[in-house]
Amino acid sequence: MKKFTSEFWLQKPIYCSLVFGLTALLGSCGSGDIPLGPTSLNSRYTEEQPALSGNGRFLALISNRNNTHQLLVYDLQQQSFISTPGLNRRETIIESPSLSYTGRYIAYLTSDQGRPVVALYDRATQQSQIATPTYRGWVRNPAISPDGRYIIFETAARGQWDIEVLDRGPNIELDIPNGATVNPPQ
Repeated sequence: MKKFTSEFWLQKPIYCSLVFGLTALLGSCGSGDIPLGPTSLNSRYTEEQPALSGNGRFLALISNRNNTHQLLVYDLQQQSFISTPGLNRRETIIESPSLSYTGRYIAYLTSDQGRPVVALYDRATQQSQIATPTYRGWVRNPAISPDGRYIIFETAARGQWDIEVLDRGPNIELDIPNGATVNPPQ
């Protein structure tokens, strides 16, 4: 028969408090280095597919925070997310963002009636438009030129992956740094 003494009962609370104290200390060391919150870059949800603007100020990413698949734009200078009304729609998947020089234009992959299309969002007008409405094949990996005039993407219209270049035309408002010269179209 095992005999319990009063000394054993006193040691058990000390042992338990030591274990809980060390666990709390280790837990606080892991996530304390990364700022988490509604305005911080990282969250406890999956964030992927980062794209940086040409001037290095804006970062676009795909995030699953708040259990919603969405494209977010983060201002690295202000260290906060910027508003992009009309960009994320319910029940629509957005992938592969690409930013122009100042982040005014965002090219991305989305779906239209169940097939992938390349879309373009203009932060100045806060509107999206589908850039590839006539492509029959699958498209993927869009990227926009720094000035916002050209969008490149991969297409499987011929049964293999090819590269397409979409010229938005000479009359669009270019995304160029202030004071930069603009060459007239030839």
